[in-house]
Amino acid sequence: MRAAGIDPYPVRFDRSTTIGGLREKFPDLEAGTETDEVVRVAGRLLLLRRQGKLTFATMRDGSGAVQLFVSEAEIGIDGHNDFDALDLGDWVGVEGVVMTTRKGELSVKVRSFQLLAKALRPLPDKWHGLSDVDTRFRQRYVDLIVNEEARRVFAIRFKVMAAIREYLGSLGFIEVETPVLHDQAGGAAARPFLTHHNALDMDLVLRIALELHLKRLIVAGFDKVYEMGRVFRNEGLSTRHNPEFTMLELYEAFVDYGEMMTLTEELVAHCVMVALGTTQVIHDGETLELAPPWRRVTLRDAIIEHAGVDVHPSMPVEEVRVLCDKFEVPYEKSWGSGKLMLEIYEKTTEHKLVGPVFVLDYPREVSPLARVHRDDSTLTERFEAIIGGRELANAFSELNDPVDQRERFEAQAQLQADGDAEAHGVDEDYLRAIEYGLPPTGGLGIGIDRLVMLIAGVASIREVILFP
Repeated sequence: MRAAGIDPYPVRFDRSTTIGGLREKFPDLEAGTETDEVVRVAGRLLLLRRQGKLTFATMRDGSGAVQLFVSEAEIGIDGHNDFDALDLGDWVGVEGVVMTTRKGELSVKVRSFQLLAKALRPLPDKWHGLSDVDTRFRQRYVDLIVNEEARRVFAIRFKVMAAIREYLGSLGFIEVETPVLHDQAGGAAARPFLTHHNALDMDLVLRIALELHLKRLIVAGFDKVYEMGRVFRNEGLSTRHNPEFTMLELYEAFVDYGEMMTLTEELVAHCVMVALGTTQVIHDGETLELAPPWRRVTLRDAIIEHAGVDVHPSMPVEEVRVLCDKFEVPYEKSWGSGKLMLEIYEKTTEHKLVGPVFVLDYPREVSPLARVHRDDSTLTERFEAIIGGRELANAFSELNDPVDQRERFEAQAQLQADGDAEAHGVDEDYLRAIEYGLPPTGGLGIGIDRLVMLIAGVASIREVILFP
């Protein structure tokens, strides 16, 4: 091509509109119409159908697709032959008039064209795409070219993230950025990734949660803050877990977990409406209505309802172990009644909760950053939002008593010393921060990937992460 004087990778092409803009301007053009509108559009060739002196092609850009109508009578024999020599996957810019075919297909009648980028690799077959799932994820750039379903899923993801920012902004929340590298892990029970800062000769970890720095900002006087960011947990892979994933965490001063429930159900319903135009989603073939209000039930009552036993953190640990044995729930000798209660719930009850439902009041033993329940000192003011039998969100009335917080950190540090890889030590700087005074605060965390999975109706988290 270069020997023939053709630059296969020119510098630029000036478009007059996108393909989406073209379709918006001519939504109902009558069949067999040729307008006087001259446009310049560009995109990738996805279909070429040659019929003698006519060629029909499909071009797609980031906003949509349109048919190209290429006639030898319009661009000449040489021009038509050059167009027919193009390959699927080539990027092309065209100039022509807007028209519709006799069948009513919106088209651009090409007067001239320019190759913008030559594709050196052939695209996968249109009908089969990339058949190997791992190849789809490793070569997402190809998957998105040929897979309409993948493009649908990520269009939903982009809408959901924009909707979250728009909604929280309307409530006065400010978006912030906090460090990814921490000197110690905190904010969740998870195993961190380790790294090393060469210049400082310091071991660091990638963050496993956003929580503790955001609450430092509440201490600093920012009443409503949130962050949507990547977190990293050095754990197993599954359809619900990826080592690198996106979390939304938000914190609001002067409220408790009651307001966080209201915010959660309203935010999720807003995202579904923006993405789908309805507040209903399909999960495992069943229609779920996500419009508020959602059901509220305590963890204790949920276990009674679905497992038929009454369990509480105040029970002697031997009695709760008997229940664990009954339900074949494995446990460690170091676990107290609160931890055993949660294990029974997760084995017998959680997967049965179709929801949407808020499960409230988790044991203090398993909630080191949540405030003690105002009516029961063995519980905390914590809830999880469950939809389709799985956790979507986790929220607290935040623990703001520095003395209580130190005791819980020290208990976690003892678990770490005993070999618990998901427990963490005492974060002295965070304790220092809340010793300056953390006002009553409500906090919420939502897994963005799981939210998109729910709305898009896909079963694997890798389907909603661009490059898993």
